This record gives sequence, C-alpha cells and structure tokens, in this order.
Amino acid sequence: MTDTSQFDRALGAFYGLALGDALGMPTQVMSRADVVRVYGTLRGFESAQPDNPVSAGMPAGSVTDDTDQAVIVARLLVEGGGHVDPLRFAEELLAWEKEMKAKGSFDLLGPSTKAALDSVARGTDPKEAGRYGTTNGAAMRVTPVGIAFACAPDTERFLDRVVESCQVTHDTTVGIAGAAAVAAAVSTGVAGGSLDDAFDAAISLSAAGARRGHWIAGASISARIGWARDLVVGLDEDAALDRIDALIGTSVASQESVPAAFAVLALADGDPWRSALLAANLGGDSDTIGAIAGAIAGSVHGFAALPATEVRTLHEVNDLELEPLTHQLLTHRP
Repeated sequence: MTDTSQFDRALGAFYGLALGDALGMPTQVMSRADVVRVYGTLRGFESAQPDNPVSAGMPAGSVTDDTDQAVIVARLLVEGGGHVDPLRFAEELLAWEKEMKAKGSFDLLGPSTKAALDSVARGTDPKEAGRYGTTNGAAMRVTPVGIAFACAPDTERFLDRVVESCQVTHDTTVGIAGAAAVAAAVSTGVAGGSLDDAFDAAISLSAAGARRGHWIAGASISARIGWARDLVVGLDEDAALDRIDALIGTSVASQESVPAAFAVLALADGDPWRSALLAANLGGDSDTIGAIAGAIAGSVHGFAALPATEVRTLHEVNDLELEPLTHQLLTHRP
C-alpha cells in the first residue's frame, strides 16, 4: 500500500513538472527582454505567440516535449520492471516525434536526442548512440526515476537507474550530471526531504553522476547549482531573473538550464507555482527550466500545494492523467 503523503509528494513532482512546462511553453526560445516586452510579467498560462518558432499555435496550458517524454520514461520504467531498455526508448522517442510531425507541431526532438536517434537509425548500438549528448533532454524527463527510486543510501544503484534513462541519448558526464541532479532532488522530496535537503542531494549526486558516461568538457553542474543558489540571495525577483539570464544562462546546455532551475527554486523558496512562474519569465529554454523547477518544488511540497484551478486546466487542455503512472512508479520504493 502506497503511503498517502509519499504519493502526494510524488504526484506533486509529476504535475509540478507539467505545470512548469505549460507555463514556460509560450516563452521558450524568447529572450528575457522579449518576454518582458511581449508579456510584461507572465502571471499564468498564456497562448504562444504566432511567430514563436517552436510553440506557435499552442493554446494556453499546453504541455510540451518535457512532459510527453517524462511520461514515456515513466511508462517504460513500469513496463520494464524498473528498468529502461535503450532500444525500446529509442523506438518510443522516434514514434513520439512522428506523431508530433503528423499533428503539424514544431515541438520536436532536441539536438542531442535527434542526433543520437539518427545514429541508432543508421545502425549504431543504442548503448553507444548517446556518447555526445550534452543538452538538457535527459534532465527534463528524468523525474519518474526520482519518483520510483530512493537516492539514499545506495547512491550507486540510484545512479545506475539515472544512467539507464540517459544512455541512448545523453551518455556523457555532463548529460548524466544534469539528470542526476534533478532525479536526486525529486527523490529526496518524495522521501519527505526539505528544499535544502533536495539541494544537498542534487549537488552530491550531480558530482557523482559526472563520473559516469563519456567525458565531455564542461563546467561542473554540481558546483554551478551551489553557486546559483547563492547568486540570487537578497535580490528582488526582476533583478534576480536578469542576473540568472546574464550569468547562469537559459540555453539548452545542461550547465545553464539545470542550475537556472535551481536558482529559481531558491528565489521562490521552493514554492511550486512561484518557481514555475519565475522560470516562465526567464525565456530561453523556459519550458524545461520550469519543468525541472516545478518537479522539484512539487516533490518537496506535494500535490496539495499546486493551484487546483491550474491543475484542472492541465487536465482539460492536455487530457493528462498522471495518477495511475505515479502509483505504479512508487511500487519500486521500499
């Protein structure tokens, strides 16, 4: 029997991801300056502007690839008895993109994932295809791993699960470090940890994750998460967002978007709605930054802390039902 409070935190993580994703959808690939010019301060779900090259035509409250691919990871974990088969994952991601193209969507596979899956299609072993993947695709969809498994005390076993979710597309020191940070923070929240506990776990497991996979030159995500937390101390929200944009960065690079998500968490003191809104106002890869921040904040504060009206909108706009998957993921926890 699943513990009710644990289920609330796990569901908070999954819906927090979707909430941050949908809030950031209209501002993705916009500069911080353009977000301010077009929206002023984003205060809730908005439709995408018709000239947005990725999300044009998407109605307010729509989720993007972040949520869709996290659901794929969750399904594969359930079907695989707690394991993600790399070839099956590659097939599922290619099928997802085909479906998106059929709908006329421009919200397709990210650069690392696309390159890896093209390599698989050419005959590369799925266990070798992800050796150059450094962007945030693995981090954006890893939340189900954090829901399903405890990151302590057996951190190496936990990292094995993280690596499985990264391998086919992001089997690099940078890709795994970013995913490990997010998964560890979510796992800690689901286990009842505080925001500070989630930060500590992210910093520790990200450093450990950077010792896995193929080496890629890049700044330490672990160190940048700790730095990002300190960077926003004492600033008002607009000044802090400008500083995150200027100094941390909001691109698809794991070394930017993952620490940026932790910066908005620190700025909002872990409040799920505020964290996701702040991410949306950053621009850049705002849907992914929001998805990561929302998942971690949701894991710490639980589903009950998410705004009910906005959760209903997520259900209505996306036909999203994450409760059954969340129950099944939690069967892997002690």
